[in-house]
Amino acid sequence: MKTHSLLRGLGFYVPERVVTNAELERLVDTSDEWITTRTGIKERRIAAPGQATSDLSLEASKKALAGAGMTPDDLTHLFICTLTPDAYCPPSACILEEKLGIRGRAAMDLNAACSGFVYGLDMARAVVCQNPEARVLVCACDVLTSRTNWADRRTCVLFGDGAGAVIVTSDREPKRPGDALIRDVRLSSDGSLGHLLTVKGGGSGTPMGLGDAVGDDFFIQMSGQEVFKHAVRNMVAICEDVLAANGLTGPDIDYFIPHQANWRIMEAVAKKLGLPVDKVCATVERYGNTSASSVGIGLAESFETGKIKVGDKVLLSAFGGGFTWAAALLEF
Repeated sequence: MKTHSLLRGLGFYVPERVVTNAELERLVDTSDEWITTRTGIKERRIAAPGQATSDLSLEASKKALAGAGMTPDDLTHLFICTLTPDAYCPPSACILEEKLGIRGRAAMDLNAACSGFVYGLDMARAVVCQNPEARVLVCACDVLTSRTNWADRRTCVLFGDGAGAVIVTSDREPKRPGDALIRDVRLSSDGSLGHLLTVKGGGSGTPMGLGDAVGDDFFIQMSGQEVFKHAVRNMVAICEDVLAANGLTGPDIDYFIPHQANWRIMEAVAKKLGLPVDKVCATVERYGNTSASSVGIGLAESFETGKIKVGDKVLLSAFGGGFTWAAALLEF
């Protein structure tokens, strides 16, 4: 008999510092009107100096554990989905393990860029399928402002920092109100398009020597129009794939949580799926594009505020550098 997986214990965290569009007007040649009409973003959260991915992850993970009625000792695996780890080594998941006060667990970082949360869910359900006793922490977190060029008006207006976390177990544990059955996950990628969205500088392909100046490639570089086109097309296709595989269409979905990159992308995907905007999660106005964490933040906040109810079918979808894209179907 197939082992299914449950998503339980949702949690999210965003830093305290708020940066508004008006503040960015003083940094670069932009305006609140320009940013809002093109992206839907009004403000974003920025990590404090010294606040790393593991720090944001710790706060979100504590909330997820509390929601699941668990302690860190209950965990068997820790996955951090990120493209901005604390360091190349040690992995941020190991740093988080230490901050949670536990040892001896399986801990690793995963990088699927902005698709990281949904990719992490699929890795977690694979673990619990193999080991039904496993309890897996999946935390997606990025401090993307650490790789943002604040002199680049095309990209600096887009990004914010945050973390979203869940606990994944097998369905051998009783389903409680607030738990969700992970009915299906679909993942895809196309490496030939990777050059359209990059953070290359300092990697082994573009290494830095002692005393080298930081170049533009150390920061996010993006071909916005091309990314927009591929994001809409591929998110729609993979959502239709996961829906068809489960005998559903867009109107059967009670709530849709897309990657919060740009409201125009989100709106276009929802329209093609036949979903009204009141069924679409929108945190992008307040948090900006928080990369891997955006779907996890949207999921946790939407449940916390009552937008997701027991019995709802919830569709997740993401798109990120690589290119990667993904969709998941949950049933609360």
